[in-house]
Amino acid sequence: MDLGLAGSVAVVTGGSKGIGRATAETLAKEGCEVAIIARDAERLEKAAQEIEGETGTSVFAVAGDMSKGEDVKHAVDAILERFGKIDVLVTCAGSSPGGVLEELTEDEWMSSLNLKFMGYVRSCSAILPHMRERGSGSIVLVVGNDGPKPTPWELTAGVANAADLNFASAIATQYAKFGIRVNTVNPGPVNTDRWDGLEKTLARDKGLSQEDAHVVALRSLPLGRICEPQEVANVAVFLASPRASYVTGTHVLVDGAQQKDILDT
Repeated sequence: MDLGLAGSVAVVTGGSKGIGRATAETLAKEGCEVAIIARDAERLEKAAQEIEGETGTSVFAVAGDMSKGEDVKHAVDAILERFGKIDVLVTCAGSSPGGVLEELTEDEWMSSLNLKFMGYVRSCSAILPHMRERGSGSIVLVVGNDGPKPTPWELTAGVANAADLNFASAIATQYAKFGIRVNTVNPGPVNTDRWDGLEKTLARDKGLSQEDAHVVALRSLPLGRICEPQEVANVAVFLASPRASYVTGTHVLVDGAQQKDILDT
C-alpha cells in the first residue's frame, strides 16, 4: 500500500537505534526526506549512512539531547534550514530505569521524567508552531504500555508514559482545528538493548536469573515472543501517514495483549 508520504519531511527523535531507527528507515522507504536526532553523534552518523545505503534516500543526522531545551531548538532550526518544512514528527528518544519504588532514587525519577516526558514536550513545543503555521502535520509519540498497564517494577516508565498519553490527548484536541493529528503507539517488550536492561532489572527485583526472568516475560505475552522494532515502526508510520487521516487522539497498543499481572506475581 502506498501510504502517501512521498515528498514529506519526517523527523525521528531517538533515530539511531531500536524503534527509532526502524521507523526512520521505514519512512525513508516510503519516500520521505528524513532527519534523525540522537545523543550519540557517532552512532547517529552510522545509522544515517546505513539507512541511506538501504533506501537510497539521503538522511540528515543532527546530534542532540532531548533532555536539553537548547539542543532541541538547535536540531529543529537545523532541520528547517535544511528542508524548509516538517510534516511528520515521531518521538522515540526516551528510556526509563526499571525498578520497584524502594530501589529508585529521586535522580532516577527526574531523569525518566526529563527525557521520556519533557523530551517529548520539548520536541512537540518546538515543531507544533511550524505545523500550525502551515496548517498540517502529523505527530506520533512512541510511548509504551506501562502507561495504560502499570506495573510496580517499571514505575518511572509508567508514570512518564501516563503523562505522555495525557499530553498527547490534550494537544490532539487543541491542534485538530489546525490540521494537525497527534497519536501514540504503545509497545510492550521490544527486542532492543533497553529491553535487555529491563529484563536484568526484573531478574534483580524478583531474585531470579535473567534466563528465568525472560521466561516470566514470555509468559506475559499471549503471542509467546518479544516484539521486533519493525513491528512498532510499521504502526507508527501508518499513523503518521495520510492513510490515517481521520485518526487523532488515539493510543494504539502494540504489545501482543501483554498480561502485566503475570509480571507482578
